[in-house]
Amino acid sequence: MEPSEAARNALECVFEAKAGESIVITCDDTKADIGRAFKEGAKTLGLNVTLLLLKTDPKETRTEIPAEVMPYLTAKRPDIYINLLGGNREETPFRIKLIHAQMEPPKRRLGHCPGVSLDMLTNGALALTVEEHRQMQQFAKALIKKLKTAVKIQITTPKGTDLAFSVKGRVFFTDTRVDWKTLKWMNLPTGEVIVAPVEDSLEGTLVCDVAIGGIGLVKAPVTLKVKGGKVDAATCKDKEVLRRVQDSLHTDAMAKVVGEFAFGINPKARVIEEFLETEKIRGTVHIAFGDNTDFPGGKNDSANHMDFLMDKPTVKAVARNGVITLMLEDGVFPEDASEEKLPISDFYKVVSYVTIFKSADWWEAAVAFEVYGKRQLGLYLWQKRGGEWKRKNKFGIRTLEEWEKIKTAMGKLAANLASK
Repeated sequence: MEPSEAARNALECVFEAKAGESIVITCDDTKADIGRAFKEGAKTLGLNVTLLLLKTDPKETRTEIPAEVMPYLTAKRPDIYINLLGGNREETPFRIKLIHAQMEPPKRRLGHCPGVSLDMLTNGALALTVEEHRQMQQFAKALIKKLKTAVKIQITTPKGTDLAFSVKGRVFFTDTRVDWKTLKWMNLPTGEVIVAPVEDSLEGTLVCDVAIGGIGLVKAPVTLKVKGGKVDAATCKDKEVLRRVQDSLHTDAMAKVVGEFAFGINPKARVIEEFLETEKIRGTVHIAFGDNTDFPGGKNDSANHMDFLMDKPTVKAVARNGVITLMLEDGVFPEDASEEKLPISDFYKVVSYVTIFKSADWWEAAVAFEVYGKRQLGLYLWQKRGGEWKRKNKFGIRTLEEWEKIKTAMGKLAANLASK
């Protein structure tokens, strides 16, 4: 997808941007190409655009809001803010300070994107059509409805996570579209259903086996022991990762208090180094410790916020009357499990597919999949034998150049086909 198209779709579907409104894009100089994409996308919607490019220095850690940004936090406040910034852990306090300044009353719409990359707009979790945005919004709405009566959440994972916490009196919400009542800011890409747990309620063991916010993918799991809502102990074989986790959890008194629980629901999100996208993977969950004062019911006023992602979780919601509802099982939503799984090896990550023909014995589909970090298209034909789907044929397309050649050749031959 063209980056400007992805940006436009996000502004239109998530922020409900309208012609004539104003937008300020605060962008690190290292992400200028993304800033220009958002500027172009915003202009096609008829927005009045200001692009602020911030000079960065890899040897310096920012702690204060740059002077050139200050006028747009006072007299020149826009209708929408978009922050396209680096995502390193050490600058989290700076980013939180900027968010708080931007969201001073009267609140504005804000899209905050720490660690955003151009690849997210072209191939990843931001490369969403308008229809895909709407589908994700509907899924979020249905998930929130199922969670409406929940007072307690239980989480287990194959790697050893075993947690429970209270959500009594707390409201689940989604980042997939602006909430005009609260004007809660959101990340881009979107793809979460979120809640602020009761601060002193989290108990058990959290094993983070995928990624950590501000750090990225982890090679060795990080294990957190939690008592009374606070991290009581942290262990990890990777000493450098453990040091950075400990530094964050000791930022201030509230940095080790649970602040967030969220489901990932974005079907295009991938496992990549930037946590901003990885945390949105459909079927994952994450828990964060630290700041949540901008969440409904959130009470943690911290200068830090660190997320820990878990793979293949089983999540159960306990209602007021004691009824338990299965929300996720081994990383699969019941709604997704009701569809027959595409008969492709787990070696390939299926991004999307379209069934061309399906009967009791034959299944033909066009599939977009990812292997070794690269995406390809495939035309598959399976036959059911002995109660199982067996592949009969596969034709792969590796690049857009190949696709154009095939499309041209087939176009020349199409006239030879019968009409029915």
